[in-house]
Amino acid sequence: MTIPSRLDILKALGDNTRYAIYLELARSPIPLATAEVADVLGLHVNTVRPHLERMREVGLLEVRTEQRRGVGRPQHLYALAADAPALGLEPSVFPMLARLVLQAAAEGGLDPGDLADAGREQGEADAGKWSEGSDALEALIVEQARLGFDPEVLDLDHGAVMAFAHCPFRDLAETHPDLVCQLHCGMVEGLVSTLGGAEVVRFHPLVDRTPCQVELAVT
Repeated sequence: MTIPSRLDILKALGDNTRYAIYLELARSPIPLATAEVADVLGLHVNTVRPHLERMREVGLLEVRTEQRRGVGRPQHLYALAADAPALGLEPSVFPMLARLVLQAAAEGGLDPGDLADAGREQGEADAGKWSEGSDALEALIVEQARLGFDPEVLDLDHGAVMAFAHCPFRDLAETHPDLVCQLHCGMVEGLVSTLGGAEVVRFHPLVDRTPCQVELAVT
């Protein structure tokens, strides 16, 4: 097996489309499917697919296969390889800042309820980006996906349960679950209550028996 050289990698990224794909995958908190990459860039999946394969061949991307629910072929999910070049996209200093702030908040005895209030304000601001009459559940799905929570929804007779398949703040939540989960809960409550048509019945934090999900009722 021939190991791709750095020149191969640079040539692969020399194509404008592949570079755009690389940027999107670098920014995404979760792996993306071919159709998702195509949708973000406004391209056809048949255009994107060979570019993804070329980037995988030179070691820029890692791919895993996920079985779809029901019928249909499994889909490939792409993410940057662990040793892919940073290209100026090094991890932000914000995770470090968040850890320091949480540590200070915990040591200072900050009431988790205060963080929930701050989260509600952010949720209300997120709701403000949606037009009047928007469906609260649909908006919540989009906003939680944008943050990297990879939401999965189970529809019920009078509401729904939204599970968070991936937590972008997992390491922080494991250290300070009372603070981080209250902040997340507030964000969810703020968005849902502002848009209306639904309400949060119960939010299950990381330490709950059924963790990382929220129960919603239609109002």
